[in-house]
Amino acid sequence: MNSAQQPARTPRTSRAAQIVAAARDLLEERGRDELTMRALAERLGIRAPSLYKHFRNKEAVETALVEDGLAEMGAALHTALRKASALDRVPALLAAYRRHALAHPGLYRLSTTGPLPREALPDGLEEWAGSPFFLATEDPHLAQALWSYAHGMVDLELDRRYPDGSDLDRTWQAGARAFTAPGADEGLSGRSSPKP
Repeated sequence: MNSAQQPARTPRTSRAAQIVAAARDLLEERGRDELTMRALAERLGIRAPSLYKHFRNKEAVETALVEDGLAEMGAALHTALRKASALDRVPALLAAYRRHALAHPGLYRLSTTGPLPREALPDGLEEWAGSPFFLATEDPHLAQALWSYAHGMVDLELDRRYPDGSDLDRTWQAGARAFTAPGADEGLSGRSSPKP
């Protein structure tokens, strides 16, 4: 698969797409715990049983949202890498990850916490969405470490766990420098950092 080519998405009827859009609004406004089939039906102005013609249960709606979350994050990351110079790939990737996650916190949390419904997602979507981390680092272990750093930073920022007055822009920049420093991947794969 071309690393920039998004895998085929799950087909949706216009009504199913409308349901997912309403679910996303509820998720962002009220959080995951308030995303219920009853609340979703109320938002759409229909009776809850009508939803089951399109989605078998709440988990199916959430899976559709996770699919959207992975696809949108992947698109943002692939775009950031395409626009970045070779030396700026990691900082550009981290900036895009942070920007997208903070702009869509409900969708981000749903897509990145708890068990991932891999068997219900389109083939290759998860790999494609995460591949920018490998493309930026050229090492699978460093890529996982970079994603873990980005995910932890976003979670802490969303939870407001940093002390007041923290300069998080500088903290993100420091992380980017750490992952792009010469020898950042020494010992991970038995090779030194790739030459730009």
